[in-house]
Amino acid sequence: MDSATPHSTPAFVHPSADVEPGAQVGAGTKVWHIAHIRSSATLGEDCVIGRNVYVDANVVIGSRVKIQNNVSVYQGVTIEDEVFVGPCVVFTNDLRPRAQNPDWKITPTLVRRGASIGANATLICGIEVGEHAMIAAGSVVTKDVQPYQLVAGNPARPRGWVDESGEIVSRDVTLNTRP
Repeated sequence: MDSATPHSTPAFVHPSADVEPGAQVGAGTKVWHIAHIRSSATLGEDCVIGRNVYVDANVVIGSRVKIQNNVSVYQGVTIEDEVFVGPCVVFTNDLRPRAQNPDWKITPTLVRRGASIGANATLICGIEVGEHAMIAAGSVVTKDVQPYQLVAGNPARPRGWVDESGEIVSRDVTLNTRP
C-alpha cells in the first residue's frame, strides 16, 4: 500500500499516553509512551507521535507527520502533511513571555508540507517554514524559511537548497533563486 493511500487501520494509543476527550487522532496514527494530546488538537492519518510528545489544544497536525521524542507543539503551531520533527525540537508561541500577562496573544507558526526540522532546533514563533525546507540540527530559526531552503546555525542562515528527498542541490545562498 502506498504511504499516501488512506486506509481504515485504527489509531494506536499506548496505554501510558493521554489523549484527552475531544482530540482527533487520524486512522493509522501511533501515539507512543507518555505522550499527551490535548482536547481540540487534531492529528491526521498515519502520523508517528514519539515518546513524551506534548500536543497542545487547538494544534493542527497533518497526515504522515513524524514527531520524534521530547517535542512540545504549543497552541498556535500548525504542521502540514509529511513533516519531520526531530527529537527535542522547541516550538514557541509567545514573543514576549512573562509569567503573568493578561494581554497575552498567541503568535502562530506554520510548518509547510514536507519540511524537515533537525534535532534540538528552536523555532521562534511568528515564522513560516516553506515546503520541503530543511532546518539543520541545533538551529535557532528566527525568520521565515523559503521552500526547499536549507538553513543552519544560531541564528539560522541560508546554506543552500534541497530537493524533495532532502539532498543538497545547490550551495547558492541567494534568496528566492531556488534551483
